[in-house]
Amino acid sequence: MNKVFPQGENDYTAAGPKAHPGGEGVQACITLTNRTGFLCHDQRSCIPASGVCDGVRTCTHGEDEDESLCRDVPQSLPRFLVAHCGDPASWIYSDQKCDGTNNCGDCSDELSPVTVCPPCGPGWWHCPSTFFKYCDCIPRRLCRDHVQHCSDWSDEYACPGP
Repeated sequence: MNKVFPQGENDYTAAGPKAHPGGEGVQACITLTNRTGFLCHDQRSCIPASGVCDGVRTCTHGEDEDESLCRDVPQSLPRFLVAHCGDPASWIYSDQKCDGTNNCGDCSDELSPVTVCPPCGPGWWHCPSTFFKYCDCIPRRLCRDHVQHCSDWSDEYACPGP
């Protein structure tokens, strides 16, 4: 079951007409993969934040592509769907924060001081990455593949592998 946040809880601006001008009110939820989501009007379907205004109607009634929601992205999106990068002109969807991938281009979505993420998960290896797609951790599937992914070569010599 998806978790729905009432207005104001956990620093989310969710629910209520003020959260979504011109709309019926938008609520945050937590997806099955434990990411910030958008609660569809059926009050059961929780789609990932990055599924909102992506050109694909995912909610049954298409409210994730509503014109008032998508007309001036990211300004027209509720705050809980948006995360800002180190460069104030750049933004990502909130479910892309702390996902192990360098979505901002400067690693600010993965590293402090802009973002505080938990340590590398079980499927990841902590190292200074040389591959710009990742920041502070690389997927373990890249360990011991005879290609340097960490500047200290620990992915080839210290990482136990997948």
